[in-house]
Amino acid sequence: MDVRSVARFVEDPEDQQMAHRLYTLVFPMDSQNSRVLLGMKKRGFGRDKLNGFGGKVEARETIANGAARELAEESGLDAKSIKQCGLLLFYFENDPVAMEVHVFLVHEYEGTITETDEMRPEWFGIHAMPFKSMWADDSLWWPYVLKGQKFVGQFWFKADQVTITREHLRAVDSLDFA
Repeated sequence: MDVRSVARFVEDPEDQQMAHRLYTLVFPMDSQNSRVLLGMKKRGFGRDKLNGFGGKVEARETIANGAARELAEESGLDAKSIKQCGLLLFYFENDPVAMEVHVFLVHEYEGTITETDEMRPEWFGIHAMPFKSMWADDSLWWPYVLKGQKFVGQFWFKADQVTITREHLRAVDSLDFA
């Protein structure tokens, strides 16, 4: 398992046996107007879904640096401060690799929002999220974001990547597991 992984601190022993891949998910916030920037995924995993910005963490970068890099690549925004708010673990039926997703909020950023080959950015009200166009788990953990609570969630999906067969979600005091 990647030494940067924290899954071992929250998973059952059987899930710890799976290979894990580190990912980031970043949500630029416009607090003044109660908005969040989402992107319509145009290709690859999650195509045709609205989501935050993110992707795989590269071998020689920290998770937070990976989050900032992905935000810049997919939206044109440079994070001036980035704060982790959650940890999500995804297990897909018939997939031997679990996804360990570190969720971040960005309240300070600069740059010009730009559509890329991968994402088409669009602002949405934080209390009017387009959950029908998002991943099935998003509506379950987004209330933690709105309350300013840190959270850890585990979601088991069928192979269809739509149906959640099991979930475990809770607020935590800290995301510092070391």
